[in-house]
Amino acid sequence: MTARPEHLPERLARISDMQAAEFISSGLLAGREDVPSIALNKVAEPLAGDDERGRLHPVRELIEEALREFQGTRPTAADAWLAPRLHATLRLSRREAADAGLWSYLALGVAPDYVVWRHRPEPKADEAPNGVARKRFLGPHHTQAFARLWWAAELFRDGSDYKPVVRACGNQDMLNTTLRLDVIDHRPTAQALVRLMDRKIVQTGREVNALVAAVNASAATLMYDVIAPDVEYDSEALREWIAAAETSRAVSRHVLPEGPEEEHAPEGAVESLAAHFEGLFADVSVRRRAPDERG
Repeated sequence: MTARPEHLPERLARISDMQAAEFISSGLLAGREDVPSIALNKVAEPLAGDDERGRLHPVRELIEEALREFQGTRPTAADAWLAPRLHATLRLSRREAADAGLWSYLALGVAPDYVVWRHRPEPKADEAPNGVARKRFLGPHHTQAFARLWWAAELFRDGSDYKPVVRACGNQDMLNTTLRLDVIDHRPTAQALVRLMDRKIVQTGREVNALVAAVNASAATLMYDVIAPDVEYDSEALREWIAAAETSRAVSRHVLPEGPEEEHAPEGAVESLAAHFEGLFADVSVRRRAPDERG
C-alpha cells in the first residue's frame, strides 16, 4: 500500500493542477506506489509567511490519528471524525479554501496514504480490485479527498458548533450530494436538512437523495433565503478565530473542537424550512410508491 511521504517539510504548500497531474500514476491510484515526495516538494510552492496555520506537521499528525482510530473499520466512518477537526486545524477563510492547489498538495504531499486508504473501493468477489479515482487527488471541492471534508464542515457547522457536521458526514449520501448544490450555502437550509435526519424522517441513502433532490428542485421557484432569512454575516468572528490559531492547542481527538464564534442559524428559520422540507419529502414518498402500495 501507498506509504507515508518520505519527506515532509515544515510548511504546507500548494501545487498547480498541471504539476500535480504528473505525480498521479496508475501505480499510486492502485495503491502500489508511493509519491516521490522530494521531487514533489521541489515543484510545490510553500505557503507564504511563518504563521501557525501554515505548519504541516499538525495536519499530518491529525491524519495519522484518523488512520489509527479507524483502522479495521469501514473507511467511510472516518469522514465524520476528520471533517470538523481538519477544519479547525487549518482555520482557513473561504477564499483560502478555494485554492485547489492547497488541497492537491495535502493529498499528494502530506497524506497520499490516507487518500488511498479512504477512497480505494472495496474489492468485489472474483473481481480485480479497482484503484482510487483520480478526482480524489485532483478534483473539484465536492470530490477531492480533503476539500470535500473542509467544505462539509464549513457548510454544515452551526456557528461554532460542529455537531451538525458530524451528523451530515455520517451519511455518505448527504455528504456527497449536497456539496454539489448551491442551495446548501444557505445556513438554515443546511441545518434543516440535518434536523430531518435527527428526527429520523430521512434515514437511508435513498431517502436522503430523494429529499435533497426535492429541496433543490423547490429552490428553483421558492427563495429560501427570503422565506427563512439568516442573520447578517459577521466577518470579525472568523478573523478572530483565525488569529487565535497562533496560541491555540491541537484539536482534541476525543472532544469536538469549536469553530468561529458566529451566531447560530436562526431557530425560526431552521424550523420553518424543516417543516417545509418534511412536506416535500412526504409528497415525494407518496408519488414514488408503487400503485398497489397506495391506499
